[in-house]
Amino acid sequence: MAYADIQMFMGKLKQLIYSNDIPVINNPSILSERPQFQHLYEELGFMIQILFNHEDQDLHSFEKVRKLKKRFKVAAEEAEGIVDIFLTTVHCRKNGYFPRSDVFHPSLHLEVVMRSINSIKIEFMTMSIDNMKMDSSLRTDRLQSAGTSHTRNSRGSKKLLEKVIVGFNRDAEIIRDKLVEDGKHLDVVSIIGMGGIGKTTLANKVFTDPFVVHHFYVRGWVTVSQIYDKRDLLIQVLTSIDDQLELEKATDYQLREMLHKSLNRKRYMIVIDDIWSKEAWDKLKLFFPDDNTGSRILLTSRLTEVASHAKSHGLIHHLQHLTEEESWKLLCEKVFQGNECPKWLIAPGMQIAKNCYGLPLSVVVMAGVLAKEPRRKDIWLKISCSVHSYIASDEKGCLETIALSYHHLPLHLKDCFLYLGGFLEDSQIYSPLLICLWMAEGFIQEDGSRSLEEIAKGYLMDLVDRNLLIVEKWYISGDVELCKVHDLVRQLCVEKGKEERFFLKIDWPPSNHHCEIITTHKQRRVFTNQEIDIMTLSHPPTPSIRSFLCYHRKTTLTDNISKFCSSFALLRVLSLQKCILIDFPPGLALLVHLRFLEIWLSLFPPSICNLWNLQTLVVRTSSSSMVLPSNISNLVNLRHLASNTNLYLPSIGKPMKLEVITNVVLGNGVDNFQKCFPGIKDLTSTLYSDEENDFEVLRYLQVLMLVGSGYSRRRSVEPELLRGAPNLGKNHIIRFPETLKVLTLVRCGLPWSNMTIIQSLPNLEFLVIKDNGFEGTLWETGEEQFQQLKALRLEDLNIKKWEVSSINFPHLERLEVSNCIDLEEIPLELGDISTLEFIAVMNCGASLLESLQKIRHEQDDAGNYELKIKVDGRNIPSCVPNHDH
Repeated sequence: MAYADIQMFMGKLKQLIYSNDIPVINNPSILSERPQFQHLYEELGFMIQILFNHEDQDLHSFEKVRKLKKRFKVAAEEAEGIVDIFLTTVHCRKNGYFPRSDVFHPSLHLEVVMRSINSIKIEFMTMSIDNMKMDSSLRTDRLQSAGTSHTRNSRGSKKLLEKVIVGFNRDAEIIRDKLVEDGKHLDVVSIIGMGGIGKTTLANKVFTDPFVVHHFYVRGWVTVSQIYDKRDLLIQVLTSIDDQLELEKATDYQLREMLHKSLNRKRYMIVIDDIWSKEAWDKLKLFFPDDNTGSRILLTSRLTEVASHAKSHGLIHHLQHLTEEESWKLLCEKVFQGNECPKWLIAPGMQIAKNCYGLPLSVVVMAGVLAKEPRRKDIWLKISCSVHSYIASDEKGCLETIALSYHHLPLHLKDCFLYLGGFLEDSQIYSPLLICLWMAEGFIQEDGSRSLEEIAKGYLMDLVDRNLLIVEKWYISGDVELCKVHDLVRQLCVEKGKEERFFLKIDWPPSNHHCEIITTHKQRRVFTNQEIDIMTLSHPPTPSIRSFLCYHRKTTLTDNISKFCSSFALLRVLSLQKCILIDFPPGLALLVHLRFLEIWLSLFPPSICNLWNLQTLVVRTSSSSMVLPSNISNLVNLRHLASNTNLYLPSIGKPMKLEVITNVVLGNGVDNFQKCFPGIKDLTSTLYSDEENDFEVLRYLQVLMLVGSGYSRRRSVEPELLRGAPNLGKNHIIRFPETLKVLTLVRCGLPWSNMTIIQSLPNLEFLVIKDNGFEGTLWETGEEQFQQLKALRLEDLNIKKWEVSSINFPHLERLEVSNCIDLEEIPLELGDISTLEFIAVMNCGASLLESLQKIRHEQDDAGNYELKIKVDGRNIPSCVPNHDH
């Protein structure tokens, strides 16, 4: 049981003790057990305090305390199982269902587990701290041993890549030009990327570039790694500068003096390779003087935060994966040593290169495999089907190189990272859904000042910054919309997940072997992409399973739900996103521990509302709309409600705590909606009413997407549902709440004169107008300012002329224009906005493209080379003065 699971269990106990507004809890059988819940809560809380909240003390480094922690986790898991089985039994009996008595007990039996917890507490409290202090030298030896191990693995992978240069020419030019550009102050340039992507190779290519060698009088190199010694780093730098120096007998002070003398008043370049922490940089930077000589430091790291810390406004170059063509070229270069590839090997060879997923280290490993094999098509075809196995078994540590990033993760990120291994290979992961899954699993730790969603977004970005997660698509707000995992990283997640019994992944038809794994190891999470009858996993009963995620379209749920519930009664995550059900299986309504449910249904049954623990509910359907049941307010913990169709609200008796809802129809106006969901923060709404809509009553709203019923430029035929509906352009949208930060308007058909309402919003940062969200050929921005607007996207509009001044957008950073084919130009005045960093245009007219060229020339003339302009995905380069190389 992970620490996050224990914290989640504590939250559940707190609800059982103090909550009186949850119908399921207001049951005599449960209320009578509150003293036991209270006692368990207090004992667990005390043990958490003494075992987990003082990690910095020496006491907790000892093997005995580690074993006590392990025993406590087992006891807490057992207690959670007893409580959850008891709650399930009470709920089932209340609904006239009597599960098997050998698994489900109608009374709470905590005596044995409480004795176990008490025994652990006594052992800990009576332990003599003086007798447990570890010899400091032993601890130092262990650290040094670990450091040697990490460094050896890291350097082993770097030697493989020393001569890899394919695909790096443009990267090398960018970094070289930045290193040698004018500027007297010491500057820092960083190369960032995942393990094995070639950061060190690129740094070495730049380091040995003839112009760089000529430009800098002194060049040095130091490799830091995860565990380092400051004296060793000094010796590395000095040796790389002058290998004739006698250093072993020098004191640390003498080493610092020697380095200072070597660099003082000289134009130098130092490569700091494989740096892992901000603290390491803070210690190293003291060695490098800034004498206004134009010196440079080149960092390589897997962590964006390290680069940002070293130089917040310096060049941070994110190294991209090789293209398939570059991977193939590199493979040929390593295998055939400059000779041509035989024609019969091209097809299987290109497949092998493709299966390396753009990682140079993987390509080099596979080149080594191919070089030892006969050059026969059948052999290469066989190898092309087993690329992952070869990479994983590579003796030189290809996978272990990437594993260094996992070992370096803080505790709170490790579960989030391993969870990524459960998703399908090469699949795009919808990040809002991933965040909801993380929350349901208990991975997100509260910090008191921020919401769980905000904390989870921070975790997600941390994995992105550590180059363990690839962003496929961004929201205009800067949040991640779609992400994916590199195949090697995913493979690491799967291996570590299996090793740590974190989840079971079924990638082939299930067998009795899987049931044994689930039962014997008390497996808590199961992911599968197989067409299975879920019942095949349900014998014998396996109430240890807490999460079941299935990605196959034809998974069968049989009618024998009683057996299913016995096996999966403790589920808190159930995702059947592609499993189309005709009716809602009655037994699912008995899974009262569910926190996350994703399901495909034709109707929204009232029985779903018995699942009082639900935090996230995703309902998919082929119907054009769905009516929510009147007892929806029984879902007292529901925070996120999403659907792929229009949701119609019933008359709700009491307010709900819902924070995010998608595709809700505001047929009765905003006031009625506010009474039902007063705390709503994120709303996607379809408006068919021609009544006035005053959104100002939604006092906590931060994100709003309004979909009107107006004409769509993307459709030649309107759906039946929209015919005859009033155009939202006739409505009077009077006010939006001042809390609003993100606003998207789709098919609203509003006149541009109404934009003054939006301009007055004091906290609006991101605005998207698409598919005739506003209608009319002229937008006169007037004198009003968008006070805080950072990003603006215009998409599928009939606008022809845009009159604007730079003072209208004092904080604009990003402008995107797409499919506005009638728009004549991007106003030149926008280029004068000092904060503007990026303009992107897609599928627009020739005259507009000419205006972008003018903006580019004007900004270049003004020295503003930082402004990036893209047209149909291609950069319009700035005319930066070139150095005469």
